[in-house]
Amino acid sequence: MFLPINSPNVLSTPARLLPIMMQSDKHPKDHEPEPTHPLRWCATFIFSVLAVGVIIAGVVVFLGYLVYHPTIPIISVVDAHLNLFQYDLAGVLVTQVMIVVRTENDNTRAHASLSDMKLTLIFDGIEIAKLVAEPYEVSKNSSVDFNFVATSDSIPLNQEQMKDVDAYLNEDEIRFDLKGNVRARWRVGILGSIKFRCHLECQLRFHKSSGDYIPRRCTSKAK
Repeated sequence: MFLPINSPNVLSTPARLLPIMMQSDKHPKDHEPEPTHPLRWCATFIFSVLAVGVIIAGVVVFLGYLVYHPTIPIISVVDAHLNLFQYDLAGVLVTQVMIVVRTENDNTRAHASLSDMKLTLIFDGIEIAKLVAEPYEVSKNSSVDFNFVATSDSIPLNQEQMKDVDAYLNEDEIRFDLKGNVRARWRVGILGSIKFRCHLECQLRFHKSSGDYIPRRCTSKAK
């Protein structure tokens, strides 16, 4: 059973419109930006100066490289001779080797200072001699030669080493190893002082019959 809306049994309540409450900002000043603290300004200024300094330094180094175009000095063996290679039936070896080590400085605008040269001459795993030099200078675009004469004491060889010597004599080719380092430093204008180490490691070969050096590349590498 449905009752009509205007039926006396139906209670009707007049509708009331509720006002919409708008929240007002009681503290408008809370949204205003706070003034920047002076320490922040100082920090920003310092970082900006550092950034500009790094950029300027990079530009200076780049321009300096373009102007000076520095190259690393090198050490190399340019000549050698086997003066003596005496080996008896008892397996005792005595040898003497002359080695010319050259230091080249191809820089046209910078002198090079070198020190702590220590080279070791080795035969079949046996240390024959140490080649050392006092600190020295190499002028720009020039070179300096050292004539080393390495003489061994009487060296008793074991069975394996005696077999190696017999093979070298049959081939008429005696082999030595040369290893070592030298410290180098040079000043290149605005680039300042540059330090590095030159490492030399190569094999020297000689004809036993004549003592002549068999030329091959023997040049240092920078480390």
